[in-house]
Amino acid sequence: MSIHEECGVFGIYDPAGDCARTTYYGLYSLQHRGQEACGIATINDRELSYHKDLGLVGDVFHQDVLDRLGGTMAVGHVRYSTTGGVRRENAQPLTLKYVKGTLAVAHNGNLVNTPELRTSFEYRGAIFQTTTDSELIAYAIAQERLRCGSAEEAVCQAVKGLRGAFSLIVMSARKLIAARDPWGFRPLCMGRRGQAVVFASESCALDAVGAAFEREIDPGEIVVVEDGQVRSIRENCSRATSHMCMFEYIYFARPDSNIQGVNVHTARKRMGAQLAREFKHEADIVVGVPNSSLSAAMGFAEESGLPNEMGLIKNQYTQRTFIQPTQELREQGVRM
Repeated sequence: MSIHEECGVFGIYDPAGDCARTTYYGLYSLQHRGQEACGIATINDRELSYHKDLGLVGDVFHQDVLDRLGGTMAVGHVRYSTTGGVRRENAQPLTLKYVKGTLAVAHNGNLVNTPELRTSFEYRGAIFQTTTDSELIAYAIAQERLRCGSAEEAVCQAVKGLRGAFSLIVMSARKLIAARDPWGFRPLCMGRRGQAVVFASESCALDAVGAAFEREIDPGEIVVVEDGQVRSIRENCSRATSHMCMFEYIYFARPDSNIQGVNVHTARKRMGAQLAREFKHEADIVVGVPNSSLSAAMGFAEESGLPNEMGLIKNQYTQRTFIQPTQELREQGVRM
């Protein structure tokens, strides 16, 4: 499988505190988007703390770690590598301390002008600790912050030099900032839970932490949360329509998520039904190969009138699997 762009990001501002624990549950619900590494960064009294490592959310974070992190703001990430290898230093959120304070950055997407950016920054003296394009984003924001009056202005200026897909959650000592590329390639939504403001790659993460879905972040939009107040910067909203990656509906997203007002399970069922109308092929049964195809198999079966059999069952307690058709089924003469 060569398409590796489905990282998951999560961010929360909550004056009640314990944001690390909420982020843990948010990341747990986004685990399908990345199983190589994960991390959480928090702010306590304007001090940055973080913990990240290779592995699954449930293995990397334990009770004592979450108690230590606490936080009135937090940003989290689950990683499935796009650029850079499976190395601990590439785990996100990326955190840095510089002359203006601290930053934590979580990125879902893939930049296409990475070589140009890296060369440009290196010739200006930048020293990189990772091999990811996400570090370029963090460096660009920090560099712009030296010239700008606020963190959100720095984000607004930095993203103008980025080309490709990016849904970002940036955390400074006082602010939580969400940003999306002008094309809207990768998803990003916002919800609320009492006084808390929550950002996540998918709506299923909002459900997991008891937050009510409010809206999706528009392509090019930057949303700033400061002291519980939310404001929007739309300077980079130059595209008329979103160009959401089709693989969110086909493969990346969880079936119970809603993206652009469309339920993912429903979308997959419709695709399965359409495939049945277009693809007239003799078959005995329809078997979905877990897990993202189950909804499509259901739609295909309903439209074609064929029985939908649970012929292949994935153990839900194991990691990601890619299943090949079995010789046994072929020898039995079953046509799928």
